[in-house]
Amino acid sequence: MVDETTTPATLWVVATPLGNAADMSERARRILGRVAVVFCEDTRRAARLFASQGLPPGRFLSLYDHNEAGRIPQALDLLSAGSEAALISDAGTPVLSDPGYLLVRACREAGFRVRPVPGPCAAAAALMASGLAAQPFAFLGFLPRKSGDIRKAFERFAGCACTLVFFERKDRLGQSLAVALETLGPRECAIAREITKIHEEFRVGRLEDFAGKELDLLGEITVVLGPPLEEARARDEDVDRVLAAELAAGGKPREMARRAAARLAGLGVKEAYERLMALRQDQDLPGGR
Repeated sequence: MVDETTTPATLWVVATPLGNAADMSERARRILGRVAVVFCEDTRRAARLFASQGLPPGRFLSLYDHNEAGRIPQALDLLSAGSEAALISDAGTPVLSDPGYLLVRACREAGFRVRPVPGPCAAAAALMASGLAAQPFAFLGFLPRKSGDIRKAFERFAGCACTLVFFERKDRLGQSLAVALETLGPRECAIAREITKIHEEFRVGRLEDFAGKELDLLGEITVVLGPPLEEARARDEDVDRVLAAELAAGGKPREMARRAAARLAGLGVKEAYERLMALRQDQDLPGGR
């Protein structure tokens, strides 16, 4: 066991409760209670956390997206003086969809120790209680705000047979899930809200059960999408087979896309064209627009 009673010049990355104060580890309490400075997203929330855990008032420095780079020199000066510091987020595990990556990287590059104090994590908690396949999985963090950017985010994983975990705000959830359905096809879906809190809830079903609908949900929301279903894989094989036949027959790409869309129910001309162009590129076939 590593002796942690004297560990100068260390940045501790400390996970804190998502909502249930009992999830705070004794190790996290001990370290937060002794460090010289705590870097946090919101100093007021950090103060409330310390009070709820019976910790003495700490010295808090805010660290968020717009000031993180400016905090790095302060952190390096602190560590250079032999002091310890901690990084926490508003709730859960720091750096995952929260600020802190630049700070951690800078401390490591400067030769200082960075040590994790693991604990609560909303993505892991949602995954472990969803009943969906847990591996492999990809964590997307918070989805972008614009639907076009959301589509691009999902398209990166359209060809991956893995579970996806992400955060979304309640007012955009239905529309974002509709984009997911269009981009990824049928999947199992679990929506978790208020994890570890009094009103914790899991809604589990199919992606099409939730896509495009007004969902009466409040609080912090984490979504788990299972890997592609067999029916989706079968459809993809049908689409590829039809598009390959159209490529073999020849013609202008948009004409081939229209013919393919007419042959397969649910296949739009736009999707057919995009997949046709990708397939043609893979085969390195010539042709014009």
